[in-house]
Amino acid sequence: MTQTKLGIIGGSGVYDMDGLEATEWQTVETPWGPPSDALLTGRLSGLDVVFLPRHGRGHVHTPGSVPYRANIDALKRLGVTDVISVSACGSFRDEMAPGDFVIVDQYIDRTFDRAKSFFGPGCVGHVSVAHPTCPRLSGVCADAARASGVTVHDSGTYLAMEGPQFSTLAESRMYRDHWGADVIGMTGMPEAKLAREAELCYASAAMVTDYDSWHPDHGEVDVAQIIATLSGNAEKARNMVRRIATTLAPDRAPCPHGCDRALDFAVLTAPESRDPGLVARLDAVAGRVL
Repeated sequence: MTQTKLGIIGGSGVYDMDGLEATEWQTVETPWGPPSDALLTGRLSGLDVVFLPRHGRGHVHTPGSVPYRANIDALKRLGVTDVISVSACGSFRDEMAPGDFVIVDQYIDRTFDRAKSFFGPGCVGHVSVAHPTCPRLSGVCADAARASGVTVHDSGTYLAMEGPQFSTLAESRMYRDHWGADVIGMTGMPEAKLAREAELCYASAAMVTDYDSWHPDHGEVDVAQIIATLSGNAEKARNMVRRIATTLAPDRAPCPHGCDRALDFAVLTAPESRDPGLVARLDAVAGRVL
């Protein structure tokens, strides 16, 4: 039976993971370049854990420069089976207030300048992202966040924008009133798509920091406001992770939603027509089927 290994991708304001035992920062090489930073490995409540700061320690990566493929490959290469993504977001809903956590279950991808797939010419693959997050892991995440004293919304549609600028007022109103988005951020995509291609169970806990620019009573977004809210939420996010580690079983059963078998019928290129170079780069994320 597969052993559970929990991966944590820390977003803005979450650059480390205290409480781990037997810790080591490991430098991981991937065929897609270096990940955002070294990865912190250790154990938490008897569970193997790998932590990766999405923007790097010191926040050196913009949302567009985050090496998403390298990050997911590095986690998979270290044996991670389940990934919790922690990120900051703006809210389009009055009831999703700053300080709340939203467990994302849908995305609208408006990013345009990022590599979004491990596959390509010479090895074509198509995975389903109709349901881009894992319901099982999302449920665990919601319960853990709630037990940590956070107001939690069990579902929400995340509008992933390119950034790094915040939305115009017209964009904010359109996303909210016409597109039905609940929250907005800059890093949810292509991370979720790549996690699915790598057959990782993936859940996203988005921490609301502001009301974007649509809200008539709150004005435009500024970084000082975001940082102030993140500072209050960072420890709650760590507490959530600690509770998740106590919930997940060390022996991992197959995902009931098929996340760990997403590539079963995804690769279209005939074996004799596959590019050996690309196949070699896919050793970690798609080695099971290739």
